[in-house]
Amino acid sequence: MDLQIRRATLDDAATVSRLATRTFTEGFGHLYADGDLQSFLRDSYAVEKQRVILQHPEYAIWLLERDGVAVGHAAAGPCGLPHPQAAKTDGELKRLYVLGSEQNSGAGGRLLQTALDWLERDGPRTLWISVWSENPGAQRFYARRGFEFAGEYEFVVGNARDREFMFRRVPVVSIS
Repeated sequence: MDLQIRRATLDDAATVSRLATRTFTEGFGHLYADGDLQSFLRDSYAVEKQRVILQHPEYAIWLLERDGVAVGHAAAGPCGLPHPQAAKTDGELKRLYVLGSEQNSGAGGRLLQTALDWLERDGPRTLWISVWSENPGAQRFYARRGFEFAGEYEFVVGNARDREFMFRRVPVVSIS
């Protein structure tokens, strides 16, 4: 089976929307009342919203494809997390989701590295991510890549308020 990562284009907006909806529902749908979940999905992953992101020069989305079928995606851009130390010049991994069938295969790590490389294409900078507080596997995944706990906030899905952890990776500056 052939596994590829490619940058999504405007023509992929519907694919990104469907995949984001599916992966979020697969991973977290059981946590929410159906009305809250459906409202969140319609707002966050609407095709038109994906088009706006795909057209924005400061954002990027990648598709992970197995034999030409999208099985994961990542999105990155400027940091928008509510942390007092987050700067306008910092980058953020906005989303990294793969279907359950692809988890623990190394594909997520490859997808993450693609996004991190893009975020640091102009040189090292502080990078941020957020992770659900009840997802220790994802927290370990990011910790292995140099991200450290930096705070928490509420992630809102309808009437639900989830405890979300923010992680940060600060570039190492060497003094010669």
